[in-house]
Amino acid sequence: MHYANFAHINYIKPIPHIMKTYFLNMTWLLLLFLAFPGQRVSAQENDQQLAAVILRQDSLFWQAYNTCDLTTMVKFFSDDVEFYHDKGGITNGIDALVSSFQKGVCNNTDSFRLRRAVVKGSIKLYPMRESGVIYGAILSGEHLFYVQDKGKKERAEGLAKFTHLWILKNGAWKMTRVLSYDHGPAPYINERTAITLPTQALQKYVGKYKGPQTAEMNIQAGKGILLMIIGSKQFELYPEKEDVFFSKERDLTFEFVKQGNAVKKLIIRERDEIAETLEASK
Repeated sequence: MHYANFAHINYIKPIPHIMKTYFLNMTWLLLLFLAFPGQRVSAQENDQQLAAVILRQDSLFWQAYNTCDLTTMVKFFSDDVEFYHDKGGITNGIDALVSSFQKGVCNNTDSFRLRRAVVKGSIKLYPMRESGVIYGAILSGEHLFYVQDKGKKERAEGLAKFTHLWILKNGAWKMTRVLSYDHGPAPYINERTAITLPTQALQKYVGKYKGPQTAEMNIQAGKGILLMIIGSKQFELYPEKEDVFFSKERDLTFEFVKQGNAVKKLIIRERDEIAETLEASK
């Protein structure tokens, strides 16, 4: 019925005995709520206390993980732990899990280190109850993994989701089921700042460049930026210094090397390491 038709409906007076029954029912519900005011609050307080405990345990575990403190890491798992990894398969039992850590991320910490960091705002916690009593909790979220090779700068390498089942056993919280999945590359977050260069300064770098991997690269001047054109693809390069430009999409820098006033080379670096050197062919 269209809302305009309500104007033609006659007003119907309420029937006294129906209204009386309605108010009696509402009063009864109000009395029930007032008689048990602590139940909802108590459950909320229990959930908050649970979250504090689990998040604390989770934090301590990852501190041990990031330093490859296997002795401490073991304490957070149950003996019958099951670990499910979307790339590495299934690992059953605490002994097999420790062995996988020893052969994997903790194999050679002198030359290689792996660090895990949670993605802010991704953590969710779900209490598990039986007959109203908390017996466990599910913790889920996303985390980033950073890699640092000896003598090199740390870099974000991967992004994944996790789901951990924590169970209260003999008064202690233990991870019993661990799921690690949806692994992929870490999103690049640009931390470089662009400066402003006049069009005249940009024009110095315009031309064609050739290298062992890149048959031909065409550099053109845009509005405050350089345009790198390879085949049918175009990329924007932002000035960090007068002769150094960067990409906002990947950790790439482009350094133009001059001889006198003429540009002779273009050095491309990825993660601060030389990826390719191109010769100017203007």
